Amino acid sequence: MFPEEPYPFFVLRQLFEVHGSRFLVLDQGSELAGYALLATTPDHQQSWVLGLGVVAEHRNLGYGQQLIEEGISLLASDRVREVRLSVDRDNYVALHIYRSLGFALIREQKGYCGPAPTRRPPPSPCRARLSRPGQARG
Repeated sequence: MFPEEPYPFFVLRQLFEVHGSRFLVLDQGSELAGYALLATTPDHQQSWVLGLGVVAEHRNLGYGQQLIEEGISLLASDRVREVRLSVDRDNYVALHIYRSLGFALIREQKGYCGPAPTRRPPPSPCRARLSRPGQARG
């Protein structure tokens, strides 16, 4: 779906097996347009947005925000207290979406994805960790 997948296929398969009810897929007819993968801790105190992606030709149409809003709505039904995610601090589009939905920066962490030679594409110097405190609301 994307030139550089953030997870190998076998990892996505395992995440789907464990968190499949929180694996959202957006299709446009017969085409996959995007996905969001969320995972909740067993005590339902915290959830993580593990992945969000929209195919290039479907970007800038509000689909990323739609996927996150739907995910937050699902998490609200689980009574999750906090939603967290990590995002490249240079991904201005994603940061705008997350901030518009109430996420706030809690920390920047250098080397979050490990040393650059082990990842493709190399990570930015920092990744921003954002949090949406309080009960998730749709």
